[in-house]
Amino acid sequence: MGFCESAGGWRWQGSAGALRAVVAVLLLRLSLAQSVPPQTVCPAAASPQSLTEPQYQHTAEEDASVGFMAALVQSFLHTVQPNPFPKDLILKIVQDLNVQLHQEILKEALVYEVGFLVCAAIGVLYIVLMPIVGLFLACCRCCGNCGGKMYQKQTSSVHCHRRTLYWTAFVTTVILLAGNVCMFKSNEAIKVSVDQSQVELNKTIGNIQSFLTAVPQQVDHVVNESYRTVQEVTRNLDAIGPQLGREIQERFRGSLDPALHSVRLLERETVNLSLQMNRLNSSLAQLQSSMDRLQANFTAVKNQINNTLSNPSCTGCNNLQPELQQRTLDTSITIPSLNQFQSAVDEINKIDLRSKIKEAEDYFDSIPQRVTNETKDVVQSSKQQLGKIKTQISQVTNEIPLSALTNASETLNQLQRDLDRVTPEFKRVEHIRWAVCVALCSVVLLVVVCNFLGLVLGPLGLRPNANPTERSYAADCGGTFFMMGAVFSFLFSWLFMIAVLLLFLLGGNTYTLLCQPWTDGQLLKLIDTPGLIPGLDIGQTLGLKTDISISNIYRDCEKDQPLWTTLHLYELINLEDLLDVTKYTEEIRQRFEDTNITLSTIALLSPEVKNQLRRFSNDASNIDSAAVMQQMNNISSINLNTTADRLDELAAIQINNDAREELQSEARNLRQIQTDIETIIIPLLNNLNSTIKSLESTAKKINGTVEEVLSNVGAAQDFLNTNTIQIVKTESRKFLDCQLGYFIQYADWAKVAITRQVGRCGPVASAVDSVEIILCSYIVESLNAFWFSLGWCMIFFIPSIIFSIKLAKYYRRMKYADVYDEFNMSRIPRAQMKFS
Repeated sequence: MGFCESAGGWRWQGSAGALRAVVAVLLLRLSLAQSVPPQTVCPAAASPQSLTEPQYQHTAEEDASVGFMAALVQSFLHTVQPNPFPKDLILKIVQDLNVQLHQEILKEALVYEVGFLVCAAIGVLYIVLMPIVGLFLACCRCCGNCGGKMYQKQTSSVHCHRRTLYWTAFVTTVILLAGNVCMFKSNEAIKVSVDQSQVELNKTIGNIQSFLTAVPQQVDHVVNESYRTVQEVTRNLDAIGPQLGREIQERFRGSLDPALHSVRLLERETVNLSLQMNRLNSSLAQLQSSMDRLQANFTAVKNQINNTLSNPSCTGCNNLQPELQQRTLDTSITIPSLNQFQSAVDEINKIDLRSKIKEAEDYFDSIPQRVTNETKDVVQSSKQQLGKIKTQISQVTNEIPLSALTNASETLNQLQRDLDRVTPEFKRVEHIRWAVCVALCSVVLLVVVCNFLGLVLGPLGLRPNANPTERSYAADCGGTFFMMGAVFSFLFSWLFMIAVLLLFLLGGNTYTLLCQPWTDGQLLKLIDTPGLIPGLDIGQTLGLKTDISISNIYRDCEKDQPLWTTLHLYELINLEDLLDVTKYTEEIRQRFEDTNITLSTIALLSPEVKNQLRRFSNDASNIDSAAVMQQMNNISSINLNTTADRLDELAAIQINNDAREELQSEARNLRQIQTDIETIIIPLLNNLNSTIKSLESTAKKINGTVEEVLSNVGAAQDFLNTNTIQIVKTESRKFLDCQLGYFIQYADWAKVAITRQVGRCGPVASAVDSVEIILCSYIVESLNAFWFSLGWCMIFFIPSIIFSIKLAKYYRRMKYADVYDEFNMSRIPRAQMKFS
């Protein structure tokens, strides 16, 4: 009864000192946030985008089909002009152009060109002599001389002479045919070269335009990357609260995890204890209610038995009264140790952990906002410094002389427009040239055809023993074709030699004075001569301390070097100074150092709360369930059946029926009470026993849990008290170093980009090589092949004329006969002249 009364008074009570104990429990909720990846304070900055190179078109390449005679022609030109490139002579000529050429310079120039002059003299002699010789030969033949008389003396060696002349003419004609084929092929090569040259030249100009356009874009890209860096740092400064604040929270969580775990476990066990104590109270209340009813029933039966035993009509009843007075039913259960423990649990529960957790959560969640509020001024001043950094880096565009590239681009545009304007006219002229050259080739082919017809028809129609005046028409036609070939040769050879001479002087000197020195680098060295080309001093134009030669630029561009090294821009631009933003970053750093981010100290567990936890632990360890078990055993040991049996025995000896029936009725009532004890009270006692054992098992864990909480929370409290200020400073410094590190990373990338990537001038060297291939390998070599082939044919026209005229007499029909008797015994054959 006493326990039930005390249990009815158990209630939740609070403690003011337990308010701060909930801070540790709040960290438990914060620990749950670790499952979500926190925002990194210093994420890796986005790598600057690499510089994009323009897509260049494929330029001209060597074509073996165009320069099929290059080796032969160049060998001839090297024989004609064995002298080295006349650099000094050209310089003298250029220097004296504005005054007057000295005799010594003219003499030196003539000596240098002596090979060409000799060839030109031979050509002039050819041009002069061929028509004169042809005229004299024609006149001479008209007079019947020089083979003009239609008479052929017949000798024993006439057939041998004919065969010798035939094969000699045949070989000469084959050589002429080979030269004529080369003429046709070289003429077609010139046409193809000119057509390709227009396309390739447009590609070359397009590549240079792409290069000139790409360089400013690349420089702008480098500068724009600095804007991206400034924007990234600005965004991070605007988000300093979430980034820096959460990093500080993360550092706190790392040290508070053990404390959070132990506090969470304590809360769970406290809640469990409360539930078990509620179940215990419910069991006790139910048991006490049943025991009260049982006690009332037992008291009523006991009073009835006393009345029956006191009845005079009851025989032998006095002997049972002492035993009945001793029979009692003790149904009270008291648990003094649990009362004290219940009070301790109530004290812990009165702390109201959930509300305190919410308060602590608000405190920790407010850290990012506190950081934002306390860094507002320094963030604003830092943004101003970032604007200055942006302005300084943008000066890179002004320092690099991009205007020269713009001027060059405008020049190329004008050149492209001029080319587009003259291209139709150029194509028309080229078509005329091609037609004229085809006509030349056709005339040479006509001579070759005449010779071949003579070589074919002459032998076909010739009968060895036939009289010269009786030769066949076929043989006569063969001789006539030979004469026609000779006539055509005389008529056109001197004219063609004029073309050969002009093209030889043009193409030969172009090769020796332009193409060959261009290939071996002598031409670039000539251009590098100071003062040769006014305004070509690149170093002075750019304001450099050293001179830059075209040869060096070309060699660097061949290696695809950037403009930084090719044009020595490091002498013009102090890139280190332009990209050095230390003075701004140091000012930002100093402002951050002067800014104090203060976080109020938090007490995880107050001394009062710690004392409550210790008392709670002691009360949990002092639970004594032995006394309770003894009381339940006493109840379980009650046996009213023995008393009921004594009443039945007493009833059996009674004479009075009423007394007997009363005793038997009372015995049945006792057995019913015993039955109620066994069916109702004993199960309730077993349930109570199970509840007490579970409570005792849970209470035994409390001591270790409380000790773990006190230990871990104490360590966490020491960590916070000792390291909070240092953590704030360290994380602030890390955040700042991260932001300033972006500029270091950008500066390193910008230096590499400007000094190693911007303006790789390989396309410039490719353009120069393309122009050289177009001019020399395509046009000049094809032109040289044409005049060489034509001159080849003109030279072999001479033996062709001689052999054709001589051989024609062996096939043409003669007017005068000459008979040779093969059987005459005289050593000197007798000739007879007959008129046909």
